[in-house]
Amino acid sequence: MSVNVGEKAPEFKLLDASLKEKKLSDYKGQNVVLAFFPGAFTSVCTQEMCTFRDSMASFNNLKAKVIGVSTDTPFAQSEFAKANKLNFELLSDITTDVSKQYGVLYDSFLNIKGFHASKRAVFVIGKDGTVKYKWVTENAGNLPDFEAIKKEVEKLN
Repeated sequence: MSVNVGEKAPEFKLLDASLKEKKLSDYKGQNVVLAFFPGAFTSVCTQEMCTFRDSMASFNNLKAKVIGVSTDTPFAQSEFAKANKLNFELLSDITTDVSKQYGVLYDSFLNIKGFHASKRAVFVIGKDGTVKYKWVTENAGNLPDFEAIKKEVEKLN
């Protein structure tokens, strides 16, 4: 399954880094930047999440909620957030269900059998719950175009 621009973003329930359940519908009426990443404490993921952290003033001004999602445990995400002073929520897709729902799950990651990780992907979801922007890469070494993401969010205001 995959989610495309113009479609309703699938609802989900995931745990945050403090073991609280979060649903996409919790953010109803807000623009959401949903950023899937392969793994906490890896170099490119750290760079990506820190770039979002450093851009939070812009996203806050644009009234957009940034949410990071990976298949890491909530405990790993908690430490990752602390180590990098992340100022936005990280959600744990440890079951991989949401990554599958959005069509952004590697069948195997780094050629490690049984190791499933989210692809690096960004979805901008409008206040109406519709996907307005989608970017997915097969190459985990690629970073998203942060300026393009901001421009997409600007269009929603």
